[in-house]
Amino acid sequence: MNAFARPVAKFLTGSTLSHVIAVTAAGSVGLMSLFAVDAISLFYVAKLGKQELTAAMGFGSTLLFFASSISIGLSIASGALTSRALGRGDRDGAKRIAGAALAMIFVFMCLLSALMFPWLRTLLDLLGAKGAAAEAALEFMRILLPSIPLLSVGMCLSSLLRALGDARRAMFVTLLPALSLLVLDPLMIFGLGLELRGAAIATILARVFIVSLGAYGLLKVHGLFARPSWENIQSLFRPFLSIGGPAILTQIATPFANSFVTASMARFGDDAVAGSAIIARVTPLAFGVLFAMSGAIGPIIGQNLGGQRIDRVRTTVIDSIRVALVYCVLVSVLLAVFAGPIARSFGARAEAYEVVVFFCRFIAGSFVFSGLLFVANAAFNNLGYAFYSTLMNWGRSTLGVVPFVWLGGHWFGPRGVVAGSALGALVFGLLAIWLCLRVIAKLPASQPTTIPVAESLSAP
Repeated sequence: MNAFARPVAKFLTGSTLSHVIAVTAAGSVGLMSLFAVDAISLFYVAKLGKQELTAAMGFGSTLLFFASSISIGLSIASGALTSRALGRGDRDGAKRIAGAALAMIFVFMCLLSALMFPWLRTLLDLLGAKGAAAEAALEFMRILLPSIPLLSVGMCLSSLLRALGDARRAMFVTLLPALSLLVLDPLMIFGLGLELRGAAIATILARVFIVSLGAYGLLKVHGLFARPSWENIQSLFRPFLSIGGPAILTQIATPFANSFVTASMARFGDDAVAGSAIIARVTPLAFGVLFAMSGAIGPIIGQNLGGQRIDRVRTTVIDSIRVALVYCVLVSVLLAVFAGPIARSFGARAEAYEVVVFFCRFIAGSFVFSGLLFVANAAFNNLGYAFYSTLMNWGRSTLGVVPFVWLGGHWFGPRGVVAGSALGALVFGLLAIWLCLRVIAKLPASQPTTIPVAESLSAP
């Protein structure tokens, strides 16, 4: 046994609150790094002083978010199945799952990118993109869309590292590439004079970096990988789809809602769309801890479910709710205080400035209910009730968004759109967490478990 040996199922013992805080903290840095990729690029593009380019990134990123959400759904399935196998002590099974999952995700996302590519102009038209902003968004998407499979594989690698309990390495897989954009973006956008095209190229290079780091951690450090075979893929396909299918449906509910919000904003011009684009990047950066929690607590729940520790499953959910509440209060106060400087840092002016400030001061606090929804989704996906996650997310993104955004925009303009998009989270966040606790209460009582220990998590 070498220096890196450790229990396979590290989440079966110790304080669940400590585990939640540790994996969420590490996961939030990593996930916010992914979000920072877009935010950094938007920040530099905004410095060009061309509002139509800022709006173009808003339109393009709305479409990219759809593809990214599918990647997240597939990564959730990979992490859930792998963590369960590790919780049972089946490390060889976990290796087969990891290899087959990576292969399936890569092939699926290649097919999706090829399917979307010829329809880009039509999709942008549906979002309300017009004129110079539409042409710039089209060029941006044609460069960046083919790299979606790289991002998907990178997300899966990070999820598999979290399933192993290696939250620190999963964090660096996304953190270091994001930091590289601090150099790549200004070099491409300003140094080479490529403007929006430069932002797209820099993002592709960062995604290559993500895959390289993730593959090194999973294959070389942990050795949690078995060469995918047709037999492994066939045996994994059904359980993978049973989690990944509902998880995908759950994840694409958000870009559906965002698309409706973007199209509603487009009625008020490029300034309003630019403001919406800034909000779309401020939100995940500000509340990245909550986004990360949804993926980070999955392995904790999955390992304890595999180890038949239902008592720890419930305390994990309760502790996650506590962390989400405290975090949301602190961040909402900071956003309200620094609303003006945040808007100005992205070059927002006129209507864009008013929309961003309004969100930071009056709407951001409602994100606490989205946090409750994220926690419930993580539990549903890892407990075998992924359909509930799908139901809650689509309810929030349709009944909780469409009527409120339409009425808000009709009565109060762009600020009404922003306010309307937040109202549904209150009802569906509370409903989801109530349903989650009922599901856990009906699970079989906890049983003693033996924690398996691997000879080593390092590659031979």
